[in-house]
Amino acid sequence: MGIPLVRLPIDPLNILWSVFENPTWRLLDLFPVNWGSFALYSRRGWNFKDKSASHVRYGPIWAIVTPRNIWISIADPDAISEIYKRRTDFIRPSELYTLLDIYGPCISTASWTDWPRHRKVLAAPFNESAMTFVWTESVKQATQMLGTWQAKDGSIMDYSKDTRMLSLNVLAATGFKRSYNFASSDAVDSQTGTASYRDALQIVLDNILTVMLVPPRLLSLPFAPRPWQRVGIAANDFKRYMIDMLQEETRSFEQGNIEKGGLMTGFLRASRGTSNDSQSSEPSTIISKRLNQTLSTEEIYGNIFVINFAGHDTTANTLAFSMLLLSAHPQVQAWLSEELMNITKHHGDIESWTYSEVFSKLKRCRAVMLETLRLFPPIMAIPKRTNSNPQSILVGDRMITIPPNTFVTPGPLAIQTLPDHWEEPLEWRPQRWITRPSVSHVKPSTLPEQSCDDEEILTPRQGTYLPWSDGPQNCPGLKFSQVEFVAVLATLLQKHRLSVVLEPGETLDQGHTRAMATSQDCDMLLLLRLRNPGNVKLRCTVGPRD
Repeated sequence: MGIPLVRLPIDPLNILWSVFENPTWRLLDLFPVNWGSFALYSRRGWNFKDKSASHVRYGPIWAIVTPRNIWISIADPDAISEIYKRRTDFIRPSELYTLLDIYGPCISTASWTDWPRHRKVLAAPFNESAMTFVWTESVKQATQMLGTWQAKDGSIMDYSKDTRMLSLNVLAATGFKRSYNFASSDAVDSQTGTASYRDALQIVLDNILTVMLVPPRLLSLPFAPRPWQRVGIAANDFKRYMIDMLQEETRSFEQGNIEKGGLMTGFLRASRGTSNDSQSSEPSTIISKRLNQTLSTEEIYGNIFVINFAGHDTTANTLAFSMLLLSAHPQVQAWLSEELMNITKHHGDIESWTYSEVFSKLKRCRAVMLETLRLFPPIMAIPKRTNSNPQSILVGDRMITIPPNTFVTPGPLAIQTLPDHWEEPLEWRPQRWITRPSVSHVKPSTLPEQSCDDEEILTPRQGTYLPWSDGPQNCPGLKFSQVEFVAVLATLLQKHRLSVVLEPGETLDQGHTRAMATSQDCDMLLLLRLRNPGNVKLRCTVGPRD
C-alpha cells in the first residue's frame, strides 16, 4: 500500500492478550526498558493517550500490522466521508460485535444486507414526538438529583454514579414506560419481589463483560459463584420484563389502544408494518417475519438491550465528564448562565419550559456536549472492513488500494484533535461551537446589540467530527442523547453552579488543575470513562443571578 507501518507481535483481538494485557503490562512496566511502539499500541484505549499524535507523525493514513490482521488508521476528512458513504465496499465488521447478541440479534451485529431492516424499525421511535417525553423526564430526573444534592448542603457524593442513575431512569421512563424516582436506587418490584426493570438492567450493565462472556443460564446455576448468580438472576429478570412488555404492547396494539412515546411501542408499530395492521388477526407471538421487512421477537429483545447498552453509559459518561470540566471552568458556567437567563426572561423557570419552545434555543448547552464529545468520545475507533474485493480510496493526493478483508478505522478522537482542522485542539473550549451570522458589510458603529438569539451552532467540516459515527449507519439515538443532555445541563445550571471541593491547603487554581488532570485519567473497558472520578469531589450551590 505504500503507507507507514507499525508492527506488533500481538493482535489486539487476541483473546489471551485481552485477558492478560493489564497484568502483563504491570509486570513489564517494572523493567527499565523502552518497549517502543509496543508499549503504546498494544494497550487497550491507546487512542485516548495518543489522540492525533500518530497521524501528525505518520500522516493521514498508516497501519498497525499484526500476525493476525492489518489495522489501517485514517484521519483524512474526505476519505472518511467516502468510507461511510460506500457502506457496501467498507462494511461494518459485525463479527466484532457478536458479544452484544445476549438477548437476540440486533442492529450492531446485523450484516450489511440485513442492516436496513433493523435500521428502519429502530429509527421509527426516535421521532420528534418522542423527544417531548425525553425532555420532560430528563428535567424531572435532574430536578430530583438536584434535590438530593441540596439535602446534603450541595455535596455531591459521586457525580459519576449519579449521572448513570439519571440516564438509566430516563431510558426506562421515556423508552419503556417504567418510571422511577431518582433517589430510589434500591427499589424492589412490589408485585414480584424481584429487582425492578431498571435495577435488573443496572446489574446487567455493571457486569456487562461477564454477561457477554458467560450465558445468563450458566450464571444462575446453583453451583455458580454467588456474584455470578446475582448477575444471572438479574439478566433473566430483565428478559422476563422485556417479554412482559412486548406481550402487553401486543395486546394493546391488537385492541387498537396503542399509546405514543415508548420505544417498545415504536418497535411494535414498525414491526407490524403500517397502522392498518392494527386489525390483524395474527397471534400475538408472531410479531415479525412477514415480507422480510420486520423484526422477529428475538430481534426486538436484542435491539431493546443494545439501545439500553448504547444509550446508557454513553450519555451518562458524557454528563460526568462535562460536570467535572465545568467545575474547573467557572467562566464557561457564567457563559452558559447568560443563555439560560435569556430563556428565563421569555419562558419563566425551567419547570415551565417545553421541548418545542426552548431546545433549539439552548445552543450553548449543546455546545458543551459537542465539545465534550470532541475530546472524550465514548468509542475510540469505529472499525470498518473492506469486502472481499480490494478497494481504492483517495487519501490526500494519493490513491491507496486497500486489500480485501482489511480493517479500516476512522478514529473519532484522532480526526477531532488534528491541528489541521481544530484550533488549539486539546483545549476544552465550548465557545468554539458558537458562531454568529456574518455582518461584515455593516459598519461597526451601526451594529445592533447582539444577544444569545443571534447565535448559531457551528457545522464542522464533514468527516472531522464523528462521535455519533457518520453516513447512513450513524447512531439513531443522536437526537435522544442531545435532548437528554441539554435538559439535564439546563436544569442543573439555571440557578446553580458546580465547583471543586478543595483539599486542605489547596488553592482554587490547584483545585481546577486537579480536576483537569482527573479528566485525563481514563480507561477503556467497552466505552471511555473516568478511571477515578472520586479523586475530585464536587459541590452544587446556588449561583449568582446574572
